Amino acid sequence: MSPDGDNKNDGMSPQKPWRTLDHANSARLHPGDRLRLRGGERFRGSLTLEKGEAGSPTRPVVIDSYGDGRATITPRGTSGITVHNTAGVEIRNIALVGDRKALREGAGIALRNSLPGTRRLEHVSITQVDVRGFQNGISVGADKDAVAGFSNVRIADTSVHHNLEAGLVFYGPEFDAARPAYANTGLRIERVKAYSNTGDPRNNRRNTGSGIALGSVKNAKVTHSEAHDNGTRSATDADEGPEGIWTYDSTRVVLERNRSYRNRTGSRVDGGGFGLDNNVSSSVVQYNLAYNNDGPGFLVYSGRPTGAHRDNVVRFNISVDDARRLPEYGGIVAYGIRLTDLSIYHNTVVMRTDGLASAAAMGQRPPALRLRDGMRGVRVHSNIFATDSGPLVDTQSPYGPSVLTLQGNNYHSTRSWSLRWGAERFTTLDAWRTATGQEGLNGVATGSSHNPCLRALDPPGTGRIGTEDLVPRCPRATPTGPGPRALDTDPGPVDYLGRPLPAILTPGALQPPTPERPGR
Repeated sequence: MSPDGDNKNDGMSPQKPWRTLDHANSARLHPGDRLRLRGGERFRGSLTLEKGEAGSPTRPVVIDSYGDGRATITPRGTSGITVHNTAGVEIRNIALVGDRKALREGAGIALRNSLPGTRRLEHVSITQVDVRGFQNGISVGADKDAVAGFSNVRIADTSVHHNLEAGLVFYGPEFDAARPAYANTGLRIERVKAYSNTGDPRNNRRNTGSGIALGSVKNAKVTHSEAHDNGTRSATDADEGPEGIWTYDSTRVVLERNRSYRNRTGSRVDGGGFGLDNNVSSSVVQYNLAYNNDGPGFLVYSGRPTGAHRDNVVRFNISVDDARRLPEYGGIVAYGIRLTDLSIYHNTVVMRTDGLASAAAMGQRPPALRLRDGMRGVRVHSNIFATDSGPLVDTQSPYGPSVLTLQGNNYHSTRSWSLRWGAERFTTLDAWRTATGQEGLNGVATGSSHNPCLRALDPPGTGRIGTEDLVPRCPRATPTGPGPRALDTDPGPVDYLGRPLPAILTPGALQPPTPERPGR
């Protein structure tokens, strides 16, 4: 296709292109067909592929640009590309720009399955695409009254930004814990940038303004992606808020090696970096970086009594200066109704709260770790919790070891040492350990309060930091009792930087370099 083409042409070569998207929509696309748009040009209108069109996993229909640059599709108040009740589609090297009406009603790319039955539509690939100016940048899922969405979906090297409600969103039917089913399966999200998706200040019925939101998915992985500066205009009176990268009503999700920062919320909830929300099971959050978010760096939450939030792991992540506007959260936060079997280990949390004007104005300092009621079978071990003020840990209740255990963690404050355990406040590790039975294993003391010597806590304590500032320069094993490796069920093969784990582990996401294993 080309602006100087002719719809009377056969459209089979760059020398005889079609001219308009309306004409392309009138053509029926078959397996192996390619619809190519001239790079550097703008095409007014939209594309829709319906049931009976498109291709197959081995012979997909391809929509892409040719020549120099990237072609741009500019719809008239609707979605840019809609794939409805079909699949076997690959969309490459295309830009989509919405207008004012599309910002309220359309998606840059909408993948919708409204077919009856449980068969998912297979094979969608979206690569090197840029989407802005829509209600949702890219949306994938099962329409109302349908139960199946899509399988084998890959989205890579793509930017979704300056959209209203979300950058990238997957969705499905309401979750039924008695018969758990997931609309979408086999997802791979790689090198996606989701930023400046503002949220809708007029929508207080649900959260808006997230970067990447995975709902009703099974066997999904999000890796090497970024979410930042989202949620800046989300509703101030909403009961729930946006997150940078999060999942809900899902199972077997891996969030790995991503960054989520400067995400905001208009209300007093959410606005965090990463989240495992309602009804998430058998999922892992690892090797991620969160910083300068309004809410928690990492949130694990269950607000429904389904018992479906279980068997999740948060490990080898970094949180720096999170809960910047909402000190009632913290760097890592976990709570919820019937939330079970959660492991939080080998994370590094640094709270430099001197730079948080809103927290100081309210006289509050967010903790490195906040734990609230509703959980059981929770294990927190081998983490570094470091602050320059405020409590290291803040819990709602004085949990017993049968509900929650903390072991082998490093608790360090550059000022007065403080830990809140229910209604009590402790100023030393020994006093807390003696009173609660925490930080012990088989009658032997674990944990420490020594200085790990993180450059991130060196004066002045504000400003941008790098990963080298979070490597312990004063590593020491726990003073007595087993080392951190003895507490791990599965530490994995590498630390946050991808370096093989040494035989003796120290707390935190980054292991200090050794002569045999230099730092980066």
